[in-house]
Amino acid sequence: MVRFLLARPIAVFMTFMAMIVFSVIVLSSLPISLLPPIDVPQIVVKVNYPNASPEAIEQNVLSTIREGLITLNGLEEMDSKAGSEVGTIRLTFDYSTKMELAYIDVNEKIDRLTNSLPEDLGRPEVIRINTSDIPVARVQVIPKEGIDEVEVSQLAENVLKKRIEQLPGVSLVDINGKKERIITVSPNDQALAALGMSQQNIINAIQNSNRDLPGISVKDGQFRYYLRLASRVDTPDDIRKLPIRTNDGAIIPLQKLAEVNYETKEMLGYHLYGEQESLVITVHKQASAKMNELMPELKESIELFKTDYPQVEFDLTQDQSNLLNAAISNLETSLLFGGIFAFAVLFLFMKDYRLPLIIGVSLPSSLVISFLIFYFFDLSINIISLSGLALGIGMLIDNAIIVLDNITRKRDEGLSIFEACVEGVNEVMGALISSVMTTLAVFVPLVFLSGISGALFFDQAVAVAAILSVSLAVAFILLPMLYLLLFQKSKKVLDKEEGPFFKRILSMYEIGYSKISSGRKIAITCFMILIPLGLMVSFLLKTEGLPEIEKLDATLEIEWNEPIGALENKGRIQALVKKLEGTYQQAESEIGVRQFLLFDGENSIQQAFLYLLFETQEIKEEQIKRISEHIKSNYPEASFVLGDAPNAFDQLFSSNSPYYEVRWKDLSSKEPVEEEKMDPWLSQFPTQNWERGPGLQKESSVVFSLRSDKLATYEIPLSEVQDQISKLFGTFTITDIRRFGEVTPIRLKEPGERFENLLRTKTVSASDSASYELAEFVNYEYEDHYKYITADRGGIYQSVNILDENPDEMKSDFFKWGQSKDLGVEMTGQYFRDRENLIQLVGILAISVLLLYFILAAQFESFIQPLIVVFTLPLGIGGSFLVLWIFGASLNVMSAIGLVVMLGIMVNDAILKIDTINRLREKYADIEEILPEEGLEKALHEAGQIRLKPILMTSITTILALIPIVFSSGLGADLQRPLVYAVIGGLTIGTITALYFVPLAYWFFVPKKKLKTTAS
Repeated sequence: MVRFLLARPIAVFMTFMAMIVFSVIVLSSLPISLLPPIDVPQIVVKVNYPNASPEAIEQNVLSTIREGLITLNGLEEMDSKAGSEVGTIRLTFDYSTKMELAYIDVNEKIDRLTNSLPEDLGRPEVIRINTSDIPVARVQVIPKEGIDEVEVSQLAENVLKKRIEQLPGVSLVDINGKKERIITVSPNDQALAALGMSQQNIINAIQNSNRDLPGISVKDGQFRYYLRLASRVDTPDDIRKLPIRTNDGAIIPLQKLAEVNYETKEMLGYHLYGEQESLVITVHKQASAKMNELMPELKESIELFKTDYPQVEFDLTQDQSNLLNAAISNLETSLLFGGIFAFAVLFLFMKDYRLPLIIGVSLPSSLVISFLIFYFFDLSINIISLSGLALGIGMLIDNAIIVLDNITRKRDEGLSIFEACVEGVNEVMGALISSVMTTLAVFVPLVFLSGISGALFFDQAVAVAAILSVSLAVAFILLPMLYLLLFQKSKKVLDKEEGPFFKRILSMYEIGYSKISSGRKIAITCFMILIPLGLMVSFLLKTEGLPEIEKLDATLEIEWNEPIGALENKGRIQALVKKLEGTYQQAESEIGVRQFLLFDGENSIQQAFLYLLFETQEIKEEQIKRISEHIKSNYPEASFVLGDAPNAFDQLFSSNSPYYEVRWKDLSSKEPVEEEKMDPWLSQFPTQNWERGPGLQKESSVVFSLRSDKLATYEIPLSEVQDQISKLFGTFTITDIRRFGEVTPIRLKEPGERFENLLRTKTVSASDSASYELAEFVNYEYEDHYKYITADRGGIYQSVNILDENPDEMKSDFFKWGQSKDLGVEMTGQYFRDRENLIQLVGILAISVLLLYFILAAQFESFIQPLIVVFTLPLGIGGSFLVLWIFGASLNVMSAIGLVVMLGIMVNDAILKIDTINRLREKYADIEEILPEEGLEKALHEAGQIRLKPILMTSITTILALIPIVFSSGLGADLQRPLVYAVIGGLTIGTITALYFVPLAYWFFVPKKKLKTTAS
């Protein structure tokens, strides 16, 4: 095959050029994203029910929806939480579920349930979670001093949002902090009382003047006209002029009896930029869009906004493209330094500028052609797939060096240039294919991990498979062809003498080899002891998902645990931000209820979220301590989480479920256990190291109870008192003005007094028109009650989160505690998912090792020789662990990728070393038949000399290419540094392993006799 292709170099060269051209065209159309467009198998159903208690929402809404959704296909978990005015149901599906169909199914079931839900309840929102839902940036819209904030909200909603949506690649634009204009009617109670009238007279007058007559038309000859009442109201002036008839028949304008004004609707939530109220526009990209093209367009649009709308200031914050740019920059750095150092090392070892030139052509060619495979597998260019390409680059250089070195060695043996290219490739072809297959055998099975990890590994596995497959084609076809084209006209006689640099290295190797050969038993014992010692270093390493990145931003999530309003919440956050003034670069806050369409978390007035960006890490740490002390000293009831701001990875891998949760259900009442019972029971809980779950958290409230006896005595209808209470303390909407899709509510203005005063000053009328104080018929008391009602598919539950280090050891105690109180107890949480994933990972890695063994057994046609390769792996892993520990790094996703890179190169070197030994044993078969040890010794010694140069070159080029990252700074370097430590540590030990451990193990474990069959 190689001979056939090399006989037609022009045709092969043009074929590769055509593939490169197609790849460049494909590359221009590939989407560029931060993360792969993964469907997270979760759907959230949100319910907004104003003025409803948690009990009412659970009983009237959530329980009905849960019953309707329990039959969904692929549903694994269902959890709901009912709070004051809001409720959420989180549906978790199996990862094999088609989320597009699940989303449609959920919406259809919600539509069917509409008739079973309260009439005054709006349709529940159904939110589907996707990685593309993570906003790529946030646009801050800050009104300048004196500018109407409602007009700015209309500008953002009607103009800015639409202009951003028109940018290519934008899928959704979401806004928080919008303010709406309403018309308020504030009745004059004294004037009404003097005229013997009530608020209802005003309400009736406004409602009657704002009615449409739909579908009514009049005929005028051959024409027909639709009828429109001219009595509709549009503005506060129209309402003020409305006539009202008094009881004595007089007609007076409404403005004599009430004040009517435009006002801003009371806010349940705010957005702050710094200390100032503002709006925020979050921008979400399409899955197929290129982030590197979208972000410049967005920034250009913001500059245009600044010119077009001078009454508003704009700023761009939390740009998530920084992570992607860092990954692309790291790949470019790897290519640049890989090429430079490969050139330098090859020049030192081979002394010919043409060899580095060949590698310089092959590296970018392989990389570009691999994007064709991206296109066919519908992959995007993202951090995950780019890390897969980075994995393959190390082995790509490795393959190129091995092939070029073998061709050069064949020329040194006297073969013609054509035969040297053919024989040089054929001799290492089997070993290189096996090494690539073993790397894929270790890596590709990780795709079958369940959950989001497996979904992420798919992109990485395809990227690795793509670049390694292409690298083999390049190494077997393009490299020898380029060698043939560049060297065929060379008249220079090849110098068989090695250069002085390599001679010194060779002499050092010989010294080490002779010492190990003279004491093989001691040497093999030392290596065997090093295997468990190296692996034990892992116990000294801390484990985490992502490496510690020097983040200059921090977030504060706080729950005040007090019945405060949104305005008070805003004031507290503004005071906190003012206290930090001058220390931060950016600060933005989400306070109370958020208006985002895609927000799937809890919407509570008592919650706030603060984001801060600092200039240096030292300032950040100092201010975090300051914030913590401020909250603890001023708001001891508050619970808060303060730490690093989550990036896109954190948001993707974050879990809403607690680590270890003990849940219980009251088997008799199927309701939450009353507080009077629950608190004593919790004092008997098997461990004291716990915290209350949502279903046990308490909040203060005021409970009104109506005095039925007095209502009956004074002949006052119950509905009269309820109606008065709803007007005083609820949001009473008289009617809505609708114009061209814009809705302006007309509402009774809420009195700003304390509720005790209102009960004493407001009256209700009896059937004889006498008026009585409302307080006569209403009793009130303060009490604590459960803040949330939590439920799953089995019904209402309460829970505690266990904080012990080994919570599962107390499982039997938890069951006994529940049984003694007639409670059904179950354990759940991230602990069990992590344990399941770990068991699955161990099983997959065991399968990977078996695959690796089978591939090598087929390559070497031996059951023993593959074990030598397998035993080299823990030595390299131990070296990686050692370097990670020395530099204070952790075991994380990036260091794990580094381990795979290192193992791929180590396996490659070990396979080639054993393959060379096998071929040399065949060469010295006659000697080995007579003197087995002498024949084997000659094969081992010569194989070491032959493979010394490529082993050193691949290790040195890889290590030198990675070293600059160790001394770099910034987000990209922080991410890649653990990977670099793992590769450098593993290759340093791995090089010694390939040079000395492989021949040692071969000597002891492979029979010392002529091989009947050998792999070539």
